[in-house]
This record gives sequence, structure tokens and C-alpha cells, in this order.
Amino acid sequence: MVEERKFREDLYYRLNVINIALPALRERKEDIPLLAEHFFNKYCRENDKFLDAARGSTLRFQPEAMQILMDHNWPGNVRELENVIKRMIVLRDPNLTRSPLLGAKANGDDQQAAKGAKTAAGSLKAISRKAARAAERDMILKALEETHWHRLRAAKLLNISYRSILYKIKEAGFDGKRRALDRP
Repeated sequence: MVEERKFREDLYYRLNVINIALPALRERKEDIPLLAEHFFNKYCRENDKFLDAARGSTLRFQPEAMQILMDHNWPGNVRELENVIKRMIVLRDPNLTRSPLLGAKANGDDQQAAKGAKTAAGSLKAISRKAARAAERDMILKALEETHWHRLRAAKLLNISYRSILYKIKEAGFDGKRRALDRP
């Protein structure tokens, strides 16, 4: 890109201090448990308000799920692993029963498993985004209801800026709902 003048040469040399060659995740399977636990804890903390505290149930990482993760080839590397764990948390699926990884493993066919993983990676992102949006929408609605639609208090409760909550309220289509809820 520097030769094609699409990237500044001075910036390239400023950024190119240390080159690190990192093997693919499938070549370092021993890292999977540590990475999986890290992502699991990270997304459990981020989605803490979604966990069902009223019933006292908490999501736990299941040993069967770890085996499924260890058996997978990971064509999408660490990012694919992170998305699978995020999906596990958002869908509350600690056994990965709704995961495309399980379906690929059950078939026993390595080629079909690799093909299924590639197609699942694309749909996994879409599913993850959709689930995250729905969860975010639910959290915002809960915060607004808790604060009796006081947007500044709701923003503080969600630990986001006032401007962000205004944008998210508009994006979620809650503007008309507030007026409907305010009326007797």
C-alpha cells in the first residue's frame, strides 16, 4: 500500500515497530480454554443485567461446551471463538445446543464441519448483532421504566451519555411509547 501511495510511508514506519507472528487458533488449541473463559466472563459481566437474578439462576460454562470448542477447527480464529461465546451468553446456551458447532460435530464429516463453520460464521455475526440489539433495547426500556422515563437518570443507570440514550431511544422507536405511557 505504501508503494501504491495508499498508505503514508512515515506512518507505516511509525507503526511498524515490532512484528509479531501469531499462529492460527487451530495450531494452539491449548489457548482455547483460557480464551473461552476470558470471553465468557467478559460477556457475562457485560450482559449482567440480562441474567435472571429473580430466579437465582446464573449461567455457568459447561465442560461439554469446552469439549465442543476444543474439537472445532476455528477457521475464523479468535474472533470466531469470541462470537461463539458471545452468542452462548446472549442466548443463554451454556451447552452450545443452539450452536452450529454442535451440528457440525454431530455429523462427523470433517469437510461438512468446516463448510458448516464457514457459513455459520457469517450468520453468527448477524444473529449476534440482532440478539445484542434486542437485549440493548430491553435494557433501555427497563431503565426508562425504572426511572419513570427520566432519560438522564436512565442514562446514568446504564452508564452511557445522555446523548447516547437519546439516540438509542429514537433508534428503538420508544419516542411514541413514552407519550402513550404518560397518558392515563
